[in-house]
Amino acid sequence: MILACQNLKKSFVAAEVIREASFHIEEHEKAALIGINGAGKSTLLKMIIGELAPDSGQVILARGKALGYLAQQQDVSGNQTIYETVLSAKQHILDMEQKMRLLEKQMKAASKEELDALMESYTRLTHAFEMENGYACQSEVAGVLKGLGFGEEEFSKPLSTLSGGQKTRAALGRLLLTKPDLLLLDEPTNHLDMDSIAWLETYLSNYEGAVLIVSHDRYFLDKVVTKVIELENGTAAVFQGNYTAYSQKKAIIRRAAYNAWLNQQQEIRHQEEVIAKLKSFNREKSIKRAESREKMLDKIERIEKPAEVRADMHLHLTPRVQSGSDVLTVRDLSKSFGSNHLFADQNFEIHRGERVAVIGNNGTGKTTLLKILTGMETADTGSFTLGSRVQIGYYDQEHQVLHPDKTAFEEISDAYPAMTNTEIRNLLAAFLFTGDDVFKQVKSLSGGEQGRLSLAKLMLSEANFLLLDEPTNHLDITSKEILEEALQEYTGTVLYVSHDRYFINQTATRILDLCNGTFVNYIGNYDYYLEKREELTRAYAPEKEPAKTPESAPSSASLDWAAQKEEQARKRKKENALKKVEARIAELEQRDREIDDEFNLPETGTNLPRCQELSREKAAVTEELEGLYEEWEKLAE
Repeated sequence: MILACQNLKKSFVAAEVIREASFHIEEHEKAALIGINGAGKSTLLKMIIGELAPDSGQVILARGKALGYLAQQQDVSGNQTIYETVLSAKQHILDMEQKMRLLEKQMKAASKEELDALMESYTRLTHAFEMENGYACQSEVAGVLKGLGFGEEEFSKPLSTLSGGQKTRAALGRLLLTKPDLLLLDEPTNHLDMDSIAWLETYLSNYEGAVLIVSHDRYFLDKVVTKVIELENGTAAVFQGNYTAYSQKKAIIRRAAYNAWLNQQQEIRHQEEVIAKLKSFNREKSIKRAESREKMLDKIERIEKPAEVRADMHLHLTPRVQSGSDVLTVRDLSKSFGSNHLFADQNFEIHRGERVAVIGNNGTGKTTLLKILTGMETADTGSFTLGSRVQIGYYDQEHQVLHPDKTAFEEISDAYPAMTNTEIRNLLAAFLFTGDDVFKQVKSLSGGEQGRLSLAKLMLSEANFLLLDEPTNHLDITSKEILEEALQEYTGTVLYVSHDRYFINQTATRILDLCNGTFVNYIGNYDYYLEKREELTRAYAPEKEPAKTPESAPSSASLDWAAQKEEQARKRKKENALKKVEARIAELEQRDREIDDEFNLPETGTNLPRCQELSREKAAVTEELEGLYEEWEKLAE
């Protein structure tokens, strides 16, 4: 056993978060910690690492064992590059190598008497270096970085230029290479694309130490873990097996608990009716019998109603009108941002009733496709046509139309006055708004909460063609399952972008994989895609051969006078272009800081139109900067 948590309790001023949590992790075991948002998962991890002290109970880590922790957000900064940051995990190997080089120098100048002692030290050191796999150190670092989605051209990027997601990936790479005996990972797949998640699955499955993972990625958990620890109502329950095994066992337990509660309620009602009838006879004997039954009823240990009854939170998505058979036709569609060519001359069609998932690595143009279809972006060439009676409903996390002064309840009730209070509360509960949360004003909600509320409104829009951009972000597992059931029963058409492979497997009837600038069509779910991926990618989207460039510029000695002039003109043109790009980058970075400063002003937070305007401008600035950074790198070479 490497970790034991015994009778942990933790309360904050507002509420009791964990009232009894006991479990253990064995050496080499891979376990998941799951629960709805707010169940206390991150709190529990912080108690394990010692960042928070439990109110009672204890955390026991086996003697001599090292623990590594990855938080959801990383405060990684400094002038180091990505490569240097991850390489720092191997500092002890770098120190050994430096000492070896020093000993080599000393041996060259040593006397015969000194040489034997130096040789002995050198032999011991080289043996330790080999045991630590020191000679493969740098290739191991490069392998982890590539696995986590960093291209070689990004290795030299300074940390100060990275996004939050890139910093988290760099921190994850460094942590993996330190190889602690127990890894604690809080949502490690949040900033990874599908290929990187698949790589991490393999890495963790083969990891020699133990791993405890907090994640809402059910496909990932199925591949990696052999034990599930569920936090529910402040207590921890342990289930052997992966996520699917847990889900099946939990469904049986939930059903049995609900039936037990229901049976007891029926028995209580029956006894109350008998007692009332006996009392109505108004005879001494019958009254005594009634009192006897009342005493028995008082002694019954009441079963608490199960906290979650999924039947109460069922979503029905019903289009107001049925569209024609042909919903979307795309012809010769192309889109680029500067030198970044996303896709070119693409053709595909979507028919009524299909649920099509668009997948692909980060930055390939998936969200851009949705923005083109909604008119938020224009294609460079080509066109698309919507079929007859098609009504679009669009969910985009960056463009949420909510009223800041309304409550979550009012957002639904005002938009859909025919809904009853119970129906509205059930809908909001499915999207994690329970209790007094439904009366919070929109302006006091976090970005994730506003996103969930927007998705809840969209589910009621009666549109017959839903365009969804990462719809499962910010949803816990229960809410994802509710959304999956709703989409499976939906009679309209759905086109969505998602990295959630389990969600795709449950809902997609077709997959468009944006690979090497081409949409490759797979008529099936994610498992079918995995089966056919290599074959169809090779046939329809082979990797493009990189353009051949000279290894170095021709020397002036080998050029005639005209060629020299042409080479000088080319260099001047390149230098001028580099200066223009640098000036534009500086201008946009300054504007980006100004937008952030304006966002932080109190008056901006209450001005929804201004917030939306700033959000659109920031997105445009970020997108242009990404293209400029790539252009700068090419020019700087």
